[in-house]
Amino acid sequence: MKSRTRIVSLFCLLWTTHCVVSGDEQQTGLMWEREFLYEAPEVFEAPEEFLESAEFDDLPDGVRALRFEGLPWRGEETRVFAFLGIPEEASERHPVPGVVLIHGAGGTAFARWVKRWMDRGYAAIALDLDGGIPLGTYSHWKRNPSGGPRRGDVQQLGWPLEDQWMYQAVGDTILAHSLISSFPEVDSARIGATGISWGGVVLSNVAGVDPRLKFAVPVYGCGFIADDFDDGSSFVGRSATASQREEWTRLWDPMNRLPDAEMPMLWIAGVNDFAFTPRVRKLSYELAPGTVAVSLRLQMGHSQGRGEAPAEVYAFADNIVKEGKPLPQFLRQGVEEDVGWAEFEFEVSLKRAELCYTLDNGKWQDRVWQSVPAEVDLKTGRVSAPIPPEATVYYFNVTDERGLVVSSVHVEP
Repeated sequence: MKSRTRIVSLFCLLWTTHCVVSGDEQQTGLMWEREFLYEAPEVFEAPEEFLESAEFDDLPDGVRALRFEGLPWRGEETRVFAFLGIPEEASERHPVPGVVLIHGAGGTAFARWVKRWMDRGYAAIALDLDGGIPLGTYSHWKRNPSGGPRRGDVQQLGWPLEDQWMYQAVGDTILAHSLISSFPEVDSARIGATGISWGGVVLSNVAGVDPRLKFAVPVYGCGFIADDFDDGSSFVGRSATASQREEWTRLWDPMNRLPDAEMPMLWIAGVNDFAFTPRVRKLSYELAPGTVAVSLRLQMGHSQGRGEAPAEVYAFADNIVKEGKPLPQFLRQGVEEDVGWAEFEFEVSLKRAELCYTLDNGKWQDRVWQSVPAEVDLKTGRVSAPIPPEATVYYFNVTDERGLVVSSVHVEP
């Protein structure tokens, strides 16, 4: 078997040396060696401590606990904990689509998340990206003795690049994709990914590095999160120096890789999200050529469970890899004599529309939002409503007959 430690360390040395000459290379997906990551990693049994736990006895039917060979960390081999599930009806003759599941801050691999996708006919793999195993409580999981680093950002900038958390998280996520692709019961040409919160940030990077993905759904997380905004949009390095934020942005912010994200993408979040504001989300989805739809909610809490729940995630995936009906698609918008309008294309008829707006300025998290019904013309797909003259931000939401919500691009008059 090849020594992944030796190969990756050699590559990182060459890459780092090259970056001294050309700083521009640090803003591309070339940081990760794709040929290496596209090979299925070796699989190992889950840690004995987990196999002997009550949590193992309570695993949903069909979900398997395992470890796989991750990127080396600090020169040592790692074993990434993961849950894998393949529907019983899947076979080499009738393979099923698959999905990679990327948790957020304080999370780990979640078996129930795998089961949720299995019940929809998908193979799924959920990996731990925080060097842990799912024993303990949220944000306090037991350490994986052969795991990688805990999540970190600017405080890790002095580490070797290949040891920093984002490098590890992106690489291990791509390896998880390669692993699930290797099973004959899984259709390797129909695999996508979704990530929640920091998992959405990781996915926003992965989407620009791993073009094999057929869809990507970042929930909450996005790019531009260390920029020096004064409206609540700066999330990384709030107490760091400007130079630290600039360095983290140059190395790890998804803004550097989203221009290469050409697979279909859906972005989901709430307008008052404490971490990821509409401003940075818009900058992100407008940068990604694969963006298909945005679903921006007036009421959406921020948690792992709430991030798993939106029906739009599953409908979007079904449309891409299972020939399901598409979400409504935003086309264009404008204003005529103080009446705003937006046009959508749809296969499933629209049930209603609303104008969402705020009269406030300041931090996005503190703004109060309101909504009023909008008129819907089913023949043209146009929705319209008067724009309050004091509105500082507005956009339209449409809901189709399935109850699925899609948004127009938000406007700041």
